[in-house]
Amino acid sequence: MSKRKPWTLAVGAGLICCLWGLAGCDGSTSAPEPEIRPVRTQKIHYQSLADLPSLVGDIRPHYESDLGFKISGRVLVRSVQLGTIVHKGQVLATLDDQDQRNQLRASSADLASAQATLDQAAAEERRQIALHQDGWATQAKLESARQARQTAEAAAAAAAAKLRLAKDQLDYATLRAPEDGAVTQLGAEAGQVVSAGQLVARLARLDRKDAVVSVAESAIGAVPLNSKADVSLLDFPAVKTRGTVAEISPAADPVTRTYTVKVALPDGIPDMRLGMSAVVRFASPERRLAELPGAALFQQDGKPAIWVVEPERLTVSLVPVTLYQMDDERLLVEGGPAEGARVVTAGIQFLRPGQKVRLAASEPAP
Repeated sequence: MSKRKPWTLAVGAGLICCLWGLAGCDGSTSAPEPEIRPVRTQKIHYQSLADLPSLVGDIRPHYESDLGFKISGRVLVRSVQLGTIVHKGQVLATLDDQDQRNQLRASSADLASAQATLDQAAAEERRQIALHQDGWATQAKLESARQARQTAEAAAAAAAAKLRLAKDQLDYATLRAPEDGAVTQLGAEAGQVVSAGQLVARLARLDRKDAVVSVAESAIGAVPLNSKADVSLLDFPAVKTRGTVAEISPAADPVTRTYTVKVALPDGIPDMRLGMSAVVRFASPERRLAELPGAALFQQDGKPAIWVVEPERLTVSLVPVTLYQMDDERLLVEGGPAEGARVVTAGIQFLRPGQKVRLAASEPAP
């Protein structure tokens, strides 16, 4: 085998390095193409609260009380029926009060006995005081008489308290209306044995009424507390008024996923009776809201924002919004991009300001 000379290897290596350097010095190397991200979008559409659909609910009392006896017993008489209009102090029902009357008589007798003992002890104390002043009674006898009188006073006070309790127990056997109103529900019949606190009648005040409706979770953020609403009767549209949102349930119904909203009605509308179907229309023309998928929300410095596609260059920019309501699926926002702008709804995790994007094939060109 022939051996190559060292100078030959050196020359070859030098030629290779020169060729490599010439290739690296070629200024024709092209810059990498900008990355284009595929996204899904939808056009944003704002809706005035005045354009929200009307909701159907019913007229209910603003104040409603469940009434029952404070003691247990058998219902002797129920004096009202469903729908009865009652006045404050009117008897609604009574219990069989024979036991309470017997206890009252026994308590009266106990008080009379205790009072007689007190009178006797007081007279004995006065006698001992007179004898002690004349020197005919010892100090010990005087102290004994005084203690006997004090004991009799305590016994008389206890008997008086027992009598007052017996009178209260007798009074508890009669159920009276605490205020004017209408009976909207009954919970006991004559002859039925009821326990203390058990519902006997539900009383609704007639001076204040509410229109109660269920609002979808996607729109509840657009119904602020103390806002105005137009209310009319479903079967009598001419009977109408304007109310105020007085109460919004703090949590959605687990089945219907709606929030209960109570609209307080002004006084003096007798034609709006309890139980009637009502149409409620919330109005706030100065506020415009847009509904978007929940996946469109992006956080910028802890504040809500959405990605908007520039239609000519197909690049994206971040636009801050005001968030009114949010759940896992939907957003309700205000103050975002212009009407009809394309908002990115999928693929936001890969975007940056100025990023070029490609719309899904199923979407029309902007």
